[in-house]
Amino acid sequence: MSNALEIRDLRAGIGDLEILKGVDLEIPFGEIHALMGPNGSGKSTLSHALMGKPEFTASGSVLLDGTELLGRPVDERARLGLFEAFQYPVEVPGVSLDEFVAELADAAGNGSFQERVATATAELGMERFIDRPINEGLSGGEKKRSEMFQMAIALPKVAVLDEIDSGLDVDAVREVAGLVERARSDALGVLLITHYSRILNYMEPDRIHVMIDGRIVRSGGPEVAAELEATGYETLRAELGLVPERDPLLDLP
Repeated sequence: MSNALEIRDLRAGIGDLEILKGVDLEIPFGEIHALMGPNGSGKSTLSHALMGKPEFTASGSVLLDGTELLGRPVDERARLGLFEAFQYPVEVPGVSLDEFVAELADAAGNGSFQERVATATAELGMERFIDRPINEGLSGGEKKRSEMFQMAIALPKVAVLDEIDSGLDVDAVREVAGLVERARSDALGVLLITHYSRILNYMEPDRIHVMIDGRIVRSGGPEVAAELEATGYETLRAELGLVPERDPLLDLP
């Protein structure tokens, strides 16, 4: 199976501060990969570098279905099939979800779009949110459901889900995990970034990677999450002979 996302020697940071120190990662189409790591390990920086957040510099290579992303603006990356669900989805007063969907339809320019919207609206129970401003007045779980709805109609090739379990109660975590599993497709690769293993209790990622100090230091199956749950990141750091590092973002002025 071909790779939806292929990262080679990715280095990224802000100004002279290097946060990612050579990340290599492959996510085939049809698979869900989880990326775990302690605070300050570089998980969010990876997300920012993939999406092209302007203040982050990046070098190396990031291929989306064989097309290089680095150097391209955010909107072009999105058109190529890159999607991000945020840790803290922002409210967008004055712009309703159905207006946003209409913009997506114009960009898609294909006849099947409205059918996808109708199907996703019914399956995800979005009828009561569709004419409301995006995320305004929604609970944490409802915001994450809205983002899964947007992903279902956008049909990206790669979805980066950045700590979508953050701030959710156990029922909402279970629901969001189910939505991610429902989105699984042979035409999609998913990178699920998380700090805790609890969301992994309700889904079946194909592979789990651990990032520490800007590098992926371990990859494997469900046993990796179980090991971290039992021993913690510092035990793994000690086993690998890594010296504890200060969060690099704390050193920014």
